[in-house]
Parts: sequence; C-alpha cells; structure tokens
Amino acid sequence: MLQRYGALSLRCCLAALAAIGLAAPGVSATGAQAQARSTLDPAALVRRAIHLRLQEEKHHRPVEYVLRKKDGDHETTKQIIETRDGDVARLIAINGQALDAVQQKAEMSRLNALAANPESQQKRRRSEEHDAARIDHLVQLLPDSEVYSLEGTVPCGAGECYRLSFVPNPKFNPPDFEAEVLQGFAGDLLIDRSQDRLVRLDAHLVRDVNIGFGILGRVDKGGTILLEQSYEDLAQEWQPTVLKINLQGRALMVKAINIRIDELATDFKPVAAGLGYREAIALLKGSRASTPGS
Repeated sequence: MLQRYGALSLRCCLAALAAIGLAAPGVSATGAQAQARSTLDPAALVRRAIHLRLQEEKHHRPVEYVLRKKDGDHETTKQIIETRDGDVARLIAINGQALDAVQQKAEMSRLNALAANPESQQKRRRSEEHDAARIDHLVQLLPDSEVYSLEGTVPCGAGECYRLSFVPNPKFNPPDFEAEVLQGFAGDLLIDRSQDRLVRLDAHLVRDVNIGFGILGRVDKGGTILLEQSYEDLAQEWQPTVLKINLQGRALMVKAINIRIDELATDFKPVAAGLGYREAIALLKGSRASTPGS
C-alpha cells in the first residue's frame, strides 16, 4: 500500500506532497478551543502524528483491500493483497462494470505470467520500497516545512479532531530538490484528539513552485491534494482510504504535467503474515471478484 501513506498511488503522492496545504471548513472558536490554542504546540501535534505513522509502518500487518481508481475518465477497480514480496493486484472491474469473459481470461493469463516471473515481482517490490523511503523522507520534513496554527476542535468520525491551519515556513531550507515542493502549500488538517492520528489533509498550492531553479520542473499554483485515513476495525490499523490529486505543471521545462487521480480504498481485511506473492496470486485467482457495493 502506498507504504502506509498510501495504498493510494505512491508515485502520485510523491508529486502531491508538493501540495501540502489545506482547506478545511471555518470553525468559530469556543472558550475551550481558545484555551487549547494557548496550551498546545501545533507543530508538536503534527510531529507526534508523523512519529506514530512511521512507528506503525515498522510493525505493519499485511492486508487485503479493494482499490477504486479514477484517472481522468477511466476507472478501474482492483483487489489487492499485500505480501512480503510486494503488493499483488487483480483487476475486477472497469468503469464500474465487471470484466467480461475475454477480459477475465486476459487477467488470469497476466497473473499466471507474473507467478512464473519472480524477477518482475522483485523489481516491483524494490521500486515500491524506494518510493516509500522517498515519501517517508518528505513526511518527516512536514513539521519544519510549514508554520502551524491550532484553530480549535471539530467533530470527526465518532469523536473530535484538532483543526490546524498552516502556511509555508519562510525559514525552511529544503535539503534536496524533492523537498522544494513543500514550499508552496497552505491550508488545514485534522488530527484525531484521542489517537493523535492525521485524519484529513485537504491542500491547495498557493504559488508556483520551481524544482531545481525551474530546470527540473514546475508545479503550478492552484493544484490540490486531499488525503483521508481512518481506523479500520478488521485490519486493526489506521489505513489511507481517500486520495484525490489535481496537479499541473511542467517537467524539464518542456513536458506538460497533468495529474488527475481519484482513489478510494475499502473492504480492508487482514491476511496471513509472511504471505508470499505466489500464494496471494492463488488467493486472488480463487476469490469471487465483486465490486464495492455489489
């Protein structure tokens, strides 16, 4: 899964972390909320939420889930199983329609070919791990790359969340080109009061961001990212459930970038620890595929 920060498009989230600024609904402060603002350190709340995420990642239990992904006008639904060898997926629907007989046969052939080619799965796993490390690097910079303000509390789920607003920190010195994307976003985020977990991040890019002095690329003002996660009872962990990205810009001053992603992860279930990718393929081939809500 987007290595704990997402089953949801790992590479896209790397681009989207260029957009970490949020826009939550306005909330009037009560006396208790005003007191909370004066006694709590907003940056410490963010740092704590990130620390818990990284710690949980080290002890993550593999899960199976359903991922619906819209890319422009094209939508796919996949059943995904996490394994010690990386994630394995089975396509179960296109644009909300179950696969027909020809498509089912092609998908079974693809899974058979993957089972016979461990080198391909190993390459995919190395790519996942590399991208996950890059995301962890950016996430750890968030407490310092933004200036946070505690705006009070709002209802969320069955409890309450702290609502924090933030803007780019003018004193932040990006340690590398990738971290430069953190300099352009502002907005709000929600952190669960009882469990110190990030619940929602709804961000917008408030200015153009140049990467590598503009030579490597540019992300245009107006881009947005929405991330939500929740505690999933069956998986017994916090899981990313929603990712929406809308980013435009240019790479290497020439190639246009237009990322539109809408992903929803549901139906989380635990799977056996130490499950291998071939075992996961056998489970996927033997399962009765169904789309969410069917």
